[in-house]
Amino acid sequence: MGLTYKKILVAVDGSKEAEWAFKKAVEITKRNNASLIVAHIIDTRNFATIEAYDRTIAERSEAYATELMKKYKDDAVAAGVENVIIEVDYGSPKIKVPKDLAKKHEVDLIICGATGLNAVERFFIGSVSEHITRYATCDVLVVRTKKEEE
Repeated sequence: MGLTYKKILVAVDGSKEAEWAFKKAVEITKRNNASLIVAHIIDTRNFATIEAYDRTIAERSEAYATELMKKYKDDAVAAGVENVIIEVDYGSPKIKVPKDLAKKHEVDLIICGATGLNAVERFFIGSVSEHITRYATCDVLVVRTKKEEE
């Protein structure tokens, strides 16, 4: 059987670290001839402070997510990944990614960037990647470095 991955989930949030994670995910997906699930979680905690009638921020987040995911899907396909699945979900990324999405897609590898949160949030709640590592039941690759351009 060997060490191959069949379903790889990469979590993206628009940060440069997520971009690095995505590029590495594409390479690993191609090497393993796997499926790639690109996930973006709209962090609903950001909406908690917003008045109920002010939907514009939520709508903007959705529009941004749609745009972001289309670009990621196009990039993955252009790079030669045959099976790309896009997931946009709401909630807390550090719970949604390792618990819900990983189970839903039966992934065997989660790839994420090292940060994507500001220092204060990291101090209080730990980074998303830390939580993913803790809660995932499959392998996790935390990307800290830029993928060298060929």
